[in-house]
Amino acid sequence: MKNYNVVWFCADQLRYDTISGYGNTHIHTPNIDRLMETGTTFLRAYSQSPVCTPSRASFLTGRYPKSCRSSINGNQTFSRDETLVTKMMRDAGYVCGLTGKLHLTSSSAKDHIELRTDDGYSYVEWSHMGYDLWDKGVNGYMNWLEEKGVDWHQVYKAPVIDWPPKSDYPIPARIQGMRDEDHQTTWCVEKAMEFIGQSVAEDSKRPWCVSINPFAPHPPFDPPQSFKDKLNVEDMPLPLWKEGELDNKPQSQKDSYYIGAQSGMVRSAVGVTDEEKRENTLEYYALVEHLDYQLGRLIDYLEETGQRENTIIMFMSDHGEMLGDHGMFWKGGFFYECNVHVPLIFSCPGLIKQGLRSNALVELMDVAPTILELLGMEIPQYMQAKSLAGILTGKADPDVHKDCVYAEYYYSALLSNKVYATMYFDGRYKMIVHHDDPISEFYDLQEDPKEFDNLWGKDEYKDLIFEYYQKCFNHAIMANEDTVLGKKSIF
Repeated sequence: MKNYNVVWFCADQLRYDTISGYGNTHIHTPNIDRLMETGTTFLRAYSQSPVCTPSRASFLTGRYPKSCRSSINGNQTFSRDETLVTKMMRDAGYVCGLTGKLHLTSSSAKDHIELRTDDGYSYVEWSHMGYDLWDKGVNGYMNWLEEKGVDWHQVYKAPVIDWPPKSDYPIPARIQGMRDEDHQTTWCVEKAMEFIGQSVAEDSKRPWCVSINPFAPHPPFDPPQSFKDKLNVEDMPLPLWKEGELDNKPQSQKDSYYIGAQSGMVRSAVGVTDEEKRENTLEYYALVEHLDYQLGRLIDYLEETGQRENTIIMFMSDHGEMLGDHGMFWKGGFFYECNVHVPLIFSCPGLIKQGLRSNALVELMDVAPTILELLGMEIPQYMQAKSLAGILTGKADPDVHKDCVYAEYYYSALLSNKVYATMYFDGRYKMIVHHDDPISEFYDLQEDPKEFDNLWGKDEYKDLIFEYYQKCFNHAIMANEDTVLGKKSIF
């Protein structure tokens, strides 16, 4: 085993195209860009699900969501015969810590944190979101504020929020946030640095891994005012929208546009003004810039303490955010680029190629075997993912990895329209099979990169559509193993 430390920074609901290094000229993310300059960036990384729990279960196990029986956003339990990569690291001698959310199981209960499996974390500072929704002492973030003498209700200037937010909230839900020094993202990073310091003090030779999981930039959008003030609403881009584009798209998307996403939980896009849309984007961008700032503090800390050279930093997101594109806000059973195409960056001086931008098709679940291989650990045969270590270390073609990427959504958010869909994408053609709707989706991203024109049902494409329909269906069947190879299922 190689004794590299690991920082695993996973944002929540961060679009790939809201990072300056990925080409966005309206936002400033110098610290994410710093990682891109000192590491390898995957330009075509895709989530295995457009919502949290299935995605996180997948990249923590190296298995597809349905295969590891984690297809619902907020499972009540997590399968005990599935093994997280962090447990494998713990068993190999790592001390593992987590700050923020884990979200492999439901976080809806008031009086306790989400139920955990044997996840490998010995240090846990848990806070699913930065709001006063749990009983006293449960939310680590609220405990931290209390220790600082900060009254959340006074500073936030908002009542305890009903979760999920109601449809009469601003789009999708924008409320005044905490100050930078008191924000939940700040807390996540502060506690991560505390864990690193404690780990080094207790045993400087024992490697550590810290998973940093802030709630940002997930709605409701609550950036610190100081970060909102840095942006100009007139400079914000409008969402992608083409009049009439929903005419030939699944009913769930029409409902999300006319009624509101999540069965009306999120406000309908009908009647939303351009100014409101720009304001909504500004709030989201401000959260991203704040996230970037806190990431920079962490990188600086590693450099100042002499640990940067021996630390693998991974930066990613579990999935994206519609942000008004195609007439929808938030997330759900939507496989547009803004929702499943995610940032993925690895950086470690002397180990990982610097300044490399890979065009290979990769999946977030590939992260699990990648970590194991970089650390010199054995990759279990039951993992369905493929390690990226060859690309990262310069031993493999940086633009070749997989022929396709795959994602799934099986009514994953209990409050959403009942969408059962799977996505197959080979870098040009994207097939999205809606298993409960007569209309599916088929896009040619070379000719239609904004995904306005659904080719489903067009006679001139019927043979190609049938070919990709079969590919998607076959991939769905092969991906959904219901037992872990070499182990007996408990179900």
